[in-house]
Amino acid sequence: MNKFALTVENLTKVYSNPKTKKQNTALNNLSFKVQQGEIFGLLGPNGAGKTTFLSILGGTVAKTSGNVDVWGFNLDKNPRQVKASIGIVPQEINLDAFFSPRKLLELQAGLYGVKKKDRITDLILKMVALEEKADAYSRSLSGGMKRRLLIAKAMVHQPPVLILDEPTA
Repeated sequence: MNKFALTVENLTKVYSNPKTKKQNTALNNLSFKVQQGEIFGLLGPNGAGKTTFLSILGGTVAKTSGNVDVWGFNLDKNPRQVKASIGIVPQEINLDAFFSPRKLLELQAGLYGVKKKDRITDLILKMVALEEKADAYSRSLSGGMKRRLLIAKAMVHQPPVLILDEPTA
C-alpha cells in the first residue's frame, strides 16, 4: 500500500445537456495527492467543482475521465472499498428529527453493514461529546450538536479518510 490517503490524477467531469448540446466542464484535469495522516483543504469559489469532486468520491456522480485512488483502492476497480474507506460529512444537516443520536448511528452502521458486535456507537458519541444527549430526539439538539452528530454518522464504519464538505458552515 502506498503512503497516500487520496490520489487524484487528471480528474475531469463534463456535464452534457442533450437538448441544447452544450457542455459544462465542472472539473478539468484536477490532480493532487494527500498523504496518510495529512489534513488537506480544497478551496475554491462557488462553481469551482468542489461538490462535484465530493460527489464523484461518494459515488453519486460518474467521472468523465481521470484516476482516483482512496486508501490504495481505485475508484473504477474497487468502488465498494473506496466507499468503505471514506466518511463524508455533508454541508447540509440531514438528520431524522424523530430519532435519537444513538438510533441514528445504529441505523447508519447497519446501512454500512457493520455487525452489531463490531459497532462502537457509545465510543463515537463520547468522541463527539454527545453521550449526554444519546437518547434525546435529534430535533432537540443545538446546531453545533447536530453538526457533531453528522461527523459521528460519517465515522460509524471507521473509515480511514474523513471528508468534511463546508466544515466552516
